[in-house]
Amino acid sequence: MRLLVTGGAGFIGSNFVHYWLDRHPDDHVVVYDLLTYAGNRASLADVEERIVFVQGDIADLDLARKTMEDEGVDTVVNFAAESHNSLAVLDPGLFARTNVLGTQLLLEATRATQNRFHHISTCEVFGDLALDSDEVFTEESPYRPRTPYNASKAAADHYVRAYHETFGVPVTITNCSNNYGAYQFPEKVLPLFVTNALDNLPLPMYASTQHKREWLHVLDHCSAIDAVLRNGREGETYNVGSGVEATIEEIADLVLELTGKPASLKTIVPDRPGHDRRYLLDATKIHDELGWAPTHGWHDGLADTVEWYTSNRAWWEPLKQRAPVEETAWR
Repeated sequence: MRLLVTGGAGFIGSNFVHYWLDRHPDDHVVVYDLLTYAGNRASLADVEERIVFVQGDIADLDLARKTMEDEGVDTVVNFAAESHNSLAVLDPGLFARTNVLGTQLLLEATRATQNRFHHISTCEVFGDLALDSDEVFTEESPYRPRTPYNASKAAADHYVRAYHETFGVPVTITNCSNNYGAYQFPEKVLPLFVTNALDNLPLPMYASTQHKREWLHVLDHCSAIDAVLRNGREGETYNVGSGVEATIEEIADLVLELTGKPASLKTIVPDRPGHDRRYLLDATKIHDELGWAPTHGWHDGLADTVEWYTSNRAWWEPLKQRAPVEETAWR
């Protein structure tokens, strides 16, 4: 394949680039990233000589199309998005511009160059679940976004499907649960907790400490995307989840255990507006159709993640001052 990986300097995107080059070393990988505050070229330092890097906006139709043509791209994998829920409360228009208009323009460039388009979405488009509910989100669940970030991703999904139905663009979508792992910008809850704990700083927990999220190791997410790119059906959506749920307080306790820090570092902060209670995805479809299943256990995966941040201060310390919102966030 000749891949254009948008948002490839971000958390999941950079992990995907590493994953893909490790498993498909003969493929051509172009990373296309605007390098906003959450994009970090250092996340690609060890593969720089094996990729083509283009600094660009997915909303720049001419540059996106020219890059696809010049590099002979045949597949677009779209990770590019604003994803910080708390920032979306402060600047919802930014999320509409990047996640909705940007996705539409990238689809237009893809249509013009007759490429395949794979779109990375989120479980949050479905809304939230009651804490005591037995319900799970399937690919057929209705979209009920509750925050500007959720809404922008939901709108982007609709555009992806519309370009398939109207123009015949070959598309697939994956809706994933919360990811964790290396190279995650330290505004997000897990790296924030880990890096704060390492520096003996408070772990700011939202007041609704029993709200849950489903946690997926980022490399399991990458393997799911690989499965969809190789064997997924055009026009289909696949949920990607682990089935592993944890509350914010359980996460804080485990991080403190793994770092050897005291429980006194746990600190309560007010909930953000529209704070979702719980998400849980049914990943039966991708398992049954494509044979995918996660391989990273929760405790071992988190222990590996803590070790990575412990060993890579040079990567995350410069980023701690770049986060636009001080409080913790689930995503």
